[in-house]
Amino acid sequence: MASIKPRVKVPGSVAAGEVFSVKTLINHDMESGQRKGSDGNKIPRKIINKFEATFNGAAVFTADLETAISTNPFIEFTMKIAEAGDLAMKWTDDDGSVYETSKSIVIG
Repeated sequence: MASIKPRVKVPGSVAAGEVFSVKTLINHDMESGQRKGSDGNKIPRKIINKFEATFNGAAVFTADLETAISTNPFIEFTMKIAEAGDLAMKWTDDDGSVYETSKSIVIG
């Protein structure tokens, strides 16, 4: 499997109350659990099954992902804030692995 590295794109600064986009991409091969390996047995499911985004500790976006999710899933959502702070994102894998990153957002 390729190195699992989340990437996030947010504006450098936003105006208070302005709606802006957050774009995320995580490198993850994903395995649906539907394919068979060369030995004829099913390859176990291994997908990112949950995405959570919080801003200054408050939930702003969550998604439960299922087997049809693509390799290297891209998630985009919009939000608006009244104050500067930290946007924390967390991806959870079937095996319990958690991948996290955060971005500071400035009011300007």
